[in-house]
Amino acid sequence: MLAQEIIAAKRDGRELSQAQLGFFAKGLVDGSVSGEQAAAFAMAVFFQKMTMPERVNLTKAMRDSGDVLTWDLPGPVLDKHSTGGVGDNISLMLAPALAVCGAFVPMISGRGLGHTGGTLDKFDAIPGYQTQPDIETLRRVTRDIGCAIIGQTGQVAPADKRLYGIRDVTATVESIDLITASILSKKLAAGLEGLVLDVKCGSGAFMKTPQQARDLAQSLVEVANGAGCAATALITDMNEPLARAAGNAIEVENAVDFLTGKEIDSRLWDVTIALGAELLASAGLADGVKAGAEKMQNAFQSGAAAEKFGQMVAALGGPVDYVENMQKYLPRCDFIEEIYVDQQGFVSAIDTTNIGMAVVELGGGRRKSSDKIDHAVGLDWLAGIGQMVDAQQPVARIHAKNQSTLDAAKKRVLAAYKISDRPADEAPLIIERVSP
Repeated sequence: MLAQEIIAAKRDGRELSQAQLGFFAKGLVDGSVSGEQAAAFAMAVFFQKMTMPERVNLTKAMRDSGDVLTWDLPGPVLDKHSTGGVGDNISLMLAPALAVCGAFVPMISGRGLGHTGGTLDKFDAIPGYQTQPDIETLRRVTRDIGCAIIGQTGQVAPADKRLYGIRDVTATVESIDLITASILSKKLAAGLEGLVLDVKCGSGAFMKTPQQARDLAQSLVEVANGAGCAATALITDMNEPLARAAGNAIEVENAVDFLTGKEIDSRLWDVTIALGAELLASAGLADGVKAGAEKMQNAFQSGAAAEKFGQMVAALGGPVDYVENMQKYLPRCDFIEEIYVDQQGFVSAIDTTNIGMAVVELGGGRRKSSDKIDHAVGLDWLAGIGQMVDAQQPVARIHAKNQSTLDAAKKRVLAAYKISDRPADEAPLIIERVSP
């Protein structure tokens, strides 16, 4: 079997076999498939697309290209994945709450991409926290604490790691076939029994329209179930930031305030509860979604989820008193400014991608993969759609390291907000549920 024959078959629109896809994934890892061949394969898939069996077989081949974890635990192994948005720090609250409810959550997460923030970048804002531990540490913390949020190691789905790096520089990221295999190969390598997918839709999402989001959600659900992992998806609104904060340390602070009950964004609460309820119901830890929602609410309101979060942070090398003394550890900015619009009215629309790019402008995201992130910078007090703003009520507060980046971010934030003289109609937060 030759890599160029597999590329030619897909180029000509033929369906690839399990053996062909397994051969190609193996070649990505051992180097027998060159970078040029990987790029040609990605472009062929981009244009010719894949059948559902091909998607399943590619996902399984990339999953099996490295370590696939197995577990012997007294509860189900569950996880969630978000397709990315602005102010989306749900993982920080969801994983410990699920652990309180009897699940085990080995969450393999990613870094920021474009305008979207990455879960690992948020945890890098916590001093000492190991985002790239070895597999044995992942096993130990998951077993002992119930949850561990880490990054992809070289041992987990290495075929995906190589192919994704090539896709990122060859304009082939936006392929539902390859997105599906990339997301699920990493998740399934963690040995999951259940998965819920949060597929974002709107101005701050990669999938801008409901139909695009639906296509991706259906692909993810069908492939995950086809590969042996029970999965459902929720399509959720990303026409405005999910939390009232965007930026790494700022989103960690927002998450700890949520966990401790100090301040809870209502949109963040609703999506977190809904995702957790889906998982608890599908895994048999709750008698239906309504009962699952009640268990999630109790995990937060009792303080148990906050305690679990603190235990996870400590177990992965962070401060043992992080939850209690977070302000002592948060990195700070020298330049902080509230931003006001020049007219009184209601927020009627937000270019949420531009909000995310304002964080990048500040240094809180990457223009290229090698960029070093400033974890302290970002935005908070973000006004939501329907909120009244004027010369006394800001649309946002900017945290910057210098005046020039603050001024650049301010232009983006002001350009992102559309103000009207009447409130906009309220849009649904959870747009659709997708099941097999």
